Amino acid sequence: MILGLAQSFPPDSTERELPDVASARALVVSERPDVIELLAARRERLLSNFGLVLADELGRCEDALTLGIARFGRRHGSWGLDYHHYHNENHALEILDSRIGRMMDDVGLDALPGPDWLVLSLFSACHDLRQREHVDFRHPIGNNEAASAAEAFRILDLAGYERRRDHAQYLALELMIAGSTFDARPAPPHVPFNSAEVAASGGALASKLPQILDAELPGWREDDETVRALRLALVASDLDTANVGEPFVWLAESASRLCQEREMLAGRALDDAASGQPCLGFLSNGQERYFFDLHRFCSELGEGVFGRGKSANAARVRAVSASLRQRFDGAEAQRASGAAVLETFARLSLQD
Repeated sequence: MILGLAQSFPPDSTERELPDVASARALVVSERPDVIELLAARRERLLSNFGLVLADELGRCEDALTLGIARFGRRHGSWGLDYHHYHNENHALEILDSRIGRMMDDVGLDALPGPDWLVLSLFSACHDLRQREHVDFRHPIGNNEAASAAEAFRILDLAGYERRRDHAQYLALELMIAGSTFDARPAPPHVPFNSAEVAASGGALASKLPQILDAELPGWREDDETVRALRLALVASDLDTANVGEPFVWLAESASRLCQEREMLAGRALDDAASGQPCLGFLSNGQERYFFDLHRFCSELGEGVFGRGKSANAARVRAVSASLRQRFDGAEAQRASGAAVLETFARLSLQD
């Protein structure tokens, strides 16, 4: 890894429980057989456009995707004991299926070479694999992302990729995952760090990767593989944050999921009044800040596909935020629980 972080994050119990493609596939087949159908349909689509020249890597990619999705679902998703409302297998699948699928529909498969589509797919399943790493602000890349990249490399190894032969794919995936870090600013003194909080406290790191590469890898601009990896990292960042350009009800639903995860990590029960004001702030002022101040498209490709949707959502983000603040403005309303705020937010989001 060019960023020098791989050795800090060894395999954990989930990797040992799902050590190979066969065990991962068995879990996916038992829990989400539709994922196998999705991979088969995507395979046919790619092969019909790029032909058998892509077939060998496509098989490796499918095995890696199966491993990534299985481990994600087991570690932080619906198939394990540490459920995260946002960072789970469904987030991987929304990128892999609807967002990459939409990009393919909008720009056409010939907009990118076949291997680029494959590594974007790998990003979907691998970029959020770890969500419980120790926080360390000495490096701009978050430890969750660094740990996810380290595991992603091991997944590629297990799936039949080779680090020398397939160096370009390893490099691209590393930069993609690193770039998905949000600006993790230190919390105020005596306030525990919350990994769901950073998605509303800073922008994606992808746009700052050139400066990081200048420090870590001088001369990278003369290396075609690194230039390509950076270009794809910018596209991946846009796919990760494309909720801003999806139908508004999807944007609101993703905000609700992240809000619930945030409260879980903070140790606040949703039916307790202690969660009411944090939920209100996150789903009103926090959403406006994320949407209007923090989010920026990093690539022309991402903006071309999702930019019109973001523009269409802008007025509703402001309107729902204002309505939510108004509903919980009085003294009695300020004592409402997080569950009440979330319910009202969902109802407002469904109104025309």
